[in-house]
Amino acid sequence: MKKIIFSGMMILTILFFSCKEQTVTEQPGFSGQLTEAEIQNGRLTPEILWKFGRVTDAQISPDGSTVIYNVTRYDAVTNKSITDIYTVHSGGGEAARITDSNGKYLNPRWNPTTDKIGYLSMESGTYQLWEMNQAGTGMAQISDFPDGINSFEYSPNGKHIFFTADVKIDKSASEKYPDLPLANAKIIDDLMYRHWNDWHDYKYSHIFIASLKDGKLNDIIDIMEGEPWDSPLSPYFDASEITWSPDGNAIAYTCKKMKGKEYTISTNSDIYLYDLETGTTENLTQGMQGYDKYPVFSNDGKMIAWQSMETPGYEADKERLFVVDLESGEKTYLTKTFDQNAKNFIWTNDNREIYFISGIHATYQVYKIDLESGEISQVTGGVHDYTSLAMETGIMIGTKMSMSMATEIFRIDQATGEETQLTHTNKHIYDHIEMARIEERWVTTTDKKEMLVWVIYPPGFDPTKQYPALLYCQGGPQSAVSQFFSYRWNFQIMAANDYIIVAPNRRGLPTFGQEWNDQIAGDYGGQNMKDYFSAIDALKKEPFIDENRLGAIGASYGGYSVFWLAGQHEKRFKAFIAHCGIYNFESAYGSTDEYFFVNHDYEGPFWQKPKPESYRFSPHLAVQNWDTPILIITGQNDFRIPYTQSLEAFNAAQLRGIPSRLLFFPEETHFVLKPQNAILWQREFFGWLDQWLK
Repeated sequence: MKKIIFSGMMILTILFFSCKEQTVTEQPGFSGQLTEAEIQNGRLTPEILWKFGRVTDAQISPDGSTVIYNVTRYDAVTNKSITDIYTVHSGGGEAARITDSNGKYLNPRWNPTTDKIGYLSMESGTYQLWEMNQAGTGMAQISDFPDGINSFEYSPNGKHIFFTADVKIDKSASEKYPDLPLANAKIIDDLMYRHWNDWHDYKYSHIFIASLKDGKLNDIIDIMEGEPWDSPLSPYFDASEITWSPDGNAIAYTCKKMKGKEYTISTNSDIYLYDLETGTTENLTQGMQGYDKYPVFSNDGKMIAWQSMETPGYEADKERLFVVDLESGEKTYLTKTFDQNAKNFIWTNDNREIYFISGIHATYQVYKIDLESGEISQVTGGVHDYTSLAMETGIMIGTKMSMSMATEIFRIDQATGEETQLTHTNKHIYDHIEMARIEERWVTTTDKKEMLVWVIYPPGFDPTKQYPALLYCQGGPQSAVSQFFSYRWNFQIMAANDYIIVAPNRRGLPTFGQEWNDQIAGDYGGQNMKDYFSAIDALKKEPFIDENRLGAIGASYGGYSVFWLAGQHEKRFKAFIAHCGIYNFESAYGSTDEYFFVNHDYEGPFWQKPKPESYRFSPHLAVQNWDTPILIITGQNDFRIPYTQSLEAFNAAQLRGIPSRLLFFPEETHFVLKPQNAILWQREFFGWLDQWLK
């Protein structure tokens, strides 16, 4: 069930490693270099998209001088990937690759008391902790834990590490019946038997603590021994949900200590404090009923900041910044008057301020709050998304992306907000590719609100020509159409295929206040759908958009939106594409995994009396109105919105004689992650649109 996941990023299947002193060479197929034909074409293609180096896990050294980070590259020919560790000076300069591109070197961390860099490698057959010099030499294996480890962090004093690993607790069918070793079955007595992308494998992610002596791990303790739940939380297993105290004597961690039916209807996770000396665990957020996650100690160890949601069962509730005084137990809600979310907390050295990331008008910026006055101020500005922050000795770095730039690392001046780009991982691609122009527009909705709509124009846009246009329907549903750079739903590649993209921040999205975000619950086919119509109806009036060549596209809730629009659009659109969308509310409710989600957004089960009004928005109820060609895409291992939803929609379209196609991926999930599958996805995507809109 578990994945090796760090800082929220999913790492795919493992390659081999070679054990040797590092000789840094370029591996064929993973260089990311463009061919002469790609350079001459000068536009983004699916093949070029898979040549991007993907930057993750930026960590700044204890003295603030150097940043280490991962870059993952893919080879579409072999469907494989490698992940290397790079370094760059925090003041700027050339980045250096310090690993040999022979596999995956993950979770890079600075050892706080030596000049070593720790990382995870599968050199010895399973993921283990290794260390090396800053130049990438002297690689030595530190751990030898059975079945491997998933993530780790050094304690600030360097005496211990914590690591996470899978622990088998539940029994499989063959263990219950040892005389039937070839029997292949799952015996299920409770819910949460599958979650997002995986069937439960009878294992749970646990936190272990070990002392670090003479280059080896000793005295290993499972601080959750026998407990049938995960930390960090499924399905993302984000190691930043666990943190050390500054003195290295305690760990704060996130856990949702429940399972089965109780787990699937609740979002009640808590922050726990584990004392290394006494071996005791304390629940710091007892009685707080929503998500409580991402604890961060103040630098003096007297307080913990964390992210909290108030409403039980509401996964997209306001992300609040709370602080607890560990001596008195007093909790303070710091962002009570701030109508925005808060995440990625960093304390200043004097513990008087906390920096964090918050969304404002479909961008994500760095903010800070003064704990004494409560004053909140915005530090950065611009059309971009910050996705992580780190700080040492007053030096702040962050990872940033935009619709025109994949993730890179920036240094941030805390006083002025001035940014210095430290990495240029994909400059060799940008130098040869003409990027689309992004425009911010504000459109008046049917209820007289102002809605931000991103308009993305084709490279070489000619206002005297007419272009087909695509209405982009966002997933989530509570997920902003921000300045994200996607490797599938990529606006640049859509524009490169000579489409104008209309991407509205319709009702039900964050970064425009909590009221705007909350409106969608129980109203899937209501105001937010009117917002879609407001956006496309306003833009189609432009002389450069051909209103007779409009398409609508989307995934997840966006896929639901397409299915709904197919029965309600009144001939606005000439083509649809729905990826992993909800088609039938009743069967979707009956086959999903996280019931807190549908209980909140559908307002309860369909057998409830009276039946919740939201079920009237199920797209299958208007399938008799479908009259437009539709491409439907799904993955067999999608358990969030089970693939049968897409089969129901496709079967109905076929039986009704609607031009339709089903693109089915037996190995994919809610996402398409294998390079060749993703390239095929893009070819079918644009082939379908070109057929009906060009």
